[in-house]
Amino acid sequence: MQLIDTHVHINFDVFQSDIEIVRSRWQEAGVVHLVHSCVEPSEFSSIQALAHRFPEISFAVGLHPLDADQWNSQTADEIKSLARSDPKVVAIGEIGLDFYKANNNEQQHMAFEAQLSVAAELNLPVIIHSRNAAAEIREVLGKWKNLKGESVRGVMHCWGGTPEEIQWFVDLGFYISFSGTVTFKNAKPIQESAAIVRSDRLLIETDCPFLAPVPKRGTKRNEPAYVRYVAEQVARLRGETPEAIAALTTQNACELFGLEI
Repeated sequence: MQLIDTHVHINFDVFQSDIEIVRSRWQEAGVVHLVHSCVEPSEFSSIQALAHRFPEISFAVGLHPLDADQWNSQTADEIKSLARSDPKVVAIGEIGLDFYKANNNEQQHMAFEAQLSVAAELNLPVIIHSRNAAAEIREVLGKWKNLKGESVRGVMHCWGGTPEEIQWFVDLGFYISFSGTVTFKNAKPIQESAAIVRSDRLLIETDCPFLAPVPKRGTKRNEPAYVRYVAEQVARLRGETPEAIAALTTQNACELFGLEI
């Protein structure tokens, strides 16, 4: 069974002391590729170093909505420069809107739409973070077109919305990625969403070191090996085998991010 974890943050300090052991565990679990997301430009060098240390890691570059106050033309130039120069960059992200932890709506919108333009210019997908902002993100994506009239493509990561909202983004051509939250007992809307999302738009992730899935929930650190628990839960919800979900989500990840496994 081959798995792709489409959203990790293993450059964080909690992985520094035992990253080789963590890698051996994800390899044993059948994780053949990881897409490393990014929060802000100070991470670029550490993420790039990991991607070149471990051949099975690709990465994204971008500015998280909770860091939108850092956005400026220099940030855009840094993102473009690294994305153009390193073939291991496969996406722009994570970008988006977060109105749960911040209310600087104007700054977030500016950074979000500017990075959509960068992604379109570079022909890269986007990794979108959405929290208490699904309707606003739908509106932005629905009206956003580049100069050629083309829409952006990408993934709604760590899905936390409703089945109705899923349909909004699938209709816009987006993939939907499920994390460890789909295993949580009270996450009924997320589970309902995982059961009905179109097969060709389904992805899985850990978002590690956050949101460890059941049966690892409560541990201090999530890690890529645990993406198999996400696959197993999604399989249960959809009445399929874990092997089928692994194969499907691996194929979808390869198509979205241009990966060769």
